[in-house]
Amino acid sequence: MNGRSHACGIDEAGRGPLAGPVFAAAVILDRGRRISGLADSKVLSERQREELAGEIRTRALSWAVASASVEEIDSINILRASLLAMRRAVEELGMEPQEVWTDGLYTPAVRFTCRAIVKGDSRVGAISAASILAKTARDAEMCELDKSYPAYGFARHKGYSSPEHLAALKQHGPCEIHRMSFEPVWATLQHDLPF
Repeated sequence: MNGRSHACGIDEAGRGPLAGPVFAAAVILDRGRRISGLADSKVLSERQREELAGEIRTRALSWAVASASVEEIDSINILRASLLAMRRAVEELGMEPQEVWTDGLYTPAVRFTCRAIVKGDSRVGAISAASILAKTARDAEMCELDKSYPAYGFARHKGYSSPEHLAALKQHGPCEIHRMSFEPVWATLQHDLPF
């Protein structure tokens, strides 16, 4: 097997939302067990993502999903938290990659050779697979969190700044899983100040 066969694709999901953790996935695809339909998770329907996620988990040589918490996001910022989640995902793989490919401009601090690929989630199968696993895992987590915080509608908007979410945030204020370092969240607290 050549080096490209053991390349690991990684991607994150959840950098933009106002609430919930950021997730990342790492995937080493098996070139002998092709998965058709891989694409950037954002262009796939929820059903397509779920079906492909099952295939990826079954057919990949190795895969892992990890996250960084809301507390970590607020403490070190969302970019660093995303890279931390990526590093954790790579470290949890069941086999060592020979190279790590990431979507975008940045790479995590891992001991393997890394390469950042702009629009990699639509150009590289392993990164597309990682984007699908990260997105489906985060969506599932937000649906679970919705049960604990039903007033915000997390199961529907997954923490993104939809009109419904912003209205709930204004009405109820932030909850424990809101990212206090994000402007729309801390701005709601400014209304409570006496000056």
